Amino acid sequence: MRLGAVIITMGNRPDDLKALLDSVARQQGDPVDVVVVGQGVEVTGLPEGVRTVSLPENLGIPGGRNVGIEAFGPGGREVDVLLFLDDDGLLERTDTAELCRQAFAEDPELGIVSFRIADPETGVTQRRHVPRLRASDPMRSSRVTTFLGGANAVRTKVFEQVGALPAEFFYAHEETDLAWRALDAGWLIDYRADMVLLHPTTAPSRHAVYHRMVARNRVWLARRNLPAPLVPVYLGVWLLLTLLRRPSGPALKAWFGGFREGWTSPCGPRRPMRWRTVWRLTRLGRPPVI
Repeated sequence: MRLGAVIITMGNRPDDLKALLDSVARQQGDPVDVVVVGQGVEVTGLPEGVRTVSLPENLGIPGGRNVGIEAFGPGGREVDVLLFLDDDGLLERTDTAELCRQAFAEDPELGIVSFRIADPETGVTQRRHVPRLRASDPMRSSRVTTFLGGANAVRTKVFEQVGALPAEFFYAHEETDLAWRALDAGWLIDYRADMVLLHPTTAPSRHAVYHRMVARNRVWLARRNLPAPLVPVYLGVWLLLTLLRRPSGPALKAWFGGFREGWTSPCGPRRPMRWRTVWRLTRLGRPPVI
């Protein structure tokens, strides 16, 4: 079971990146081949053996990760599984790679594994980092319907079958887009509490484009993947949830601007999931209306 790792960076956290690379190098078992993708920056000064790709511009999170996938051959086929790790994260344990190999080797239908993200100082896992509705116990592993973008492992056969991450999303919801396509193709997704990436607690709204991108990509996600009758239901639920959270005036203005953009701009190919996949998502605890 050959493992690779894709790390994207904007070059602004060199110490964190070095610590992450050291934690990958310490993994038990066969070495993990690593590719670091520089988003609009020249990547230099990395340990020997770490491959780099320097892009002339920032392609966004999914675009950068897609470049990293292709660095392992078309669809990443040179390896069996790819880890995707945030450049300011750190693998807590030295057996995470071995746990990944074991998980994918034992279950041929397992397509994606979502790691648990924990704050390095407190050990706390935020509810939003548990990819299910029942998120009160982050120490419970389970089957899930989506995964965390900066702390996961994907079998490369998934990319071969359903395609890459949606580069046009740039930031937000690209994981759920891939997860829905993978589930529709018959793959399974696991959340594993014992596979841990240490990552400082942050608010997603720290990104200036957060509210706009979240709204636009939510519409795109629905337009691309949901059966037509579910599109207005899904987006109506999220509109209501957004209003109930009472964001600030500027945030709400950005959100509605993104929501409008999601309807008026191209979202890529539409491949609605089958109704049996809708039922499968429902049985897993998250029907695709929320």
